[in-house]
Amino acid sequence: MGMTEHDTRHKVVVIGGGYAGTLAANHLRMRTDVDITLVNPRPTFVDRVRLHQLVAGTGDATVDYGTLLGDGIALVVDSATRIDTSTRTVGLASGRALDYDHVIYAVGSSAAIPSSVSGAAEFALPIAEFEPAQRLRARLGELPLDAPVTVVGGGPTGIETAAELAEQGRTVTLVCGGTLMPSLSASGRRYVAKWLTRHGVTVREGDVVSEVRPDSVVFADGAVRPSALTIWTTGFGVPDLAAASGLRTDALGRLLTDETLTSVDDERIVAAGDAAAPSGQAVRMSCQAAGPLGAQAADTVLSHIAGTEPAPIDLALTGTCISLGRRVGVRQLARKDDAVVNLYIGGRVGARVKEMTCKLGVVKIRREARKPGSLVWLKGGPRPEQPVSAARVVTSE
Repeated sequence: MGMTEHDTRHKVVVIGGGYAGTLAANHLRMRTDVDITLVNPRPTFVDRVRLHQLVAGTGDATVDYGTLLGDGIALVVDSATRIDTSTRTVGLASGRALDYDHVIYAVGSSAAIPSSVSGAAEFALPIAEFEPAQRLRARLGELPLDAPVTVVGGGPTGIETAAELAEQGRTVTLVCGGTLMPSLSASGRRYVAKWLTRHGVTVREGDVVSEVRPDSVVFADGAVRPSALTIWTTGFGVPDLAAASGLRTDALGRLLTDETLTSVDDERIVAAGDAAAPSGQAVRMSCQAAGPLGAQAADTVLSHIAGTEPAPIDLALTGTCISLGRRVGVRQLARKDDAVVNLYIGGRVGARVKEMTCKLGVVKIRREARKPGSLVWLKGGPRPEQPVSAARVVTSE
């Protein structure tokens, strides 16, 4: 019996439609004999870098997939519950199963409120995902402007959320746990702290929340402070899909891969974005890393299809951007290894750089849809000298 056209096609299922997964799906269109299915639990793309704007009501955080995905990509709105490597199927919450030749594992990350903090899971609201951000916005709408709001976490999300709310005249306390934004240079930190103080935010560095109550927070030293709404921005987790599918993960649950982003257990599974742990050393969770990792994961799959050796990841990260309300921002400069230099761009120019960076996340996905293979990124970042090698199950096409 002769081979049909259908026999020569390659089915790739991309699990997760965030920055990494959506870009990977578009990048796969570099070959015309690939059938691409994108599985995502929501019908719209969530622009996560804008969730603090959604909460404050100063911007939207969703984009229509119709404007992001290249022709021929099938969007399946469902949640993947198991990857069955023996039957090469992805099981979905609806009961459906999708056949695959290759999987791109791009399930992303989520908020993880620590169970060690009494009452935090019940009374604090996270912000890292779309639905909790919507709930936060609704809760804020019910509160008077002078109601005390506590933001827990002195990282980028905490700072941006506190700043956005303070700019609207809300009474905000930012609890840092340790240092305010440790990934900024000393001068950058001073700039952010000064802006927050000037806009009425009470910044508590070195203070730890030990309990969250419906209308207050308790600090480690026993002090109780009123809090009509407590927003939790620290801690990240990843979906347990890899572990539930019998694939090896790091301690956080990210899929363990080699330096080409290929699973150490099965070469048909390639990871991208926040849920990947190449050589057990994850790249910093960021929109900056997600796009390049998505493109690299797609390249690895295309190499597996072509029977060529995939390239190891090569990605430089260069600092971070933070918005302070709608008019001011900070672009912290750093070397290719992400080590900060004592130089930042602040003020209105910093805000413009931040806004441009946010827009680029979506622009790059659209450009990739129009012209697969168009994404370029800065290379030369550090990786472990000796990648962790592990026996992999090699499967033939």
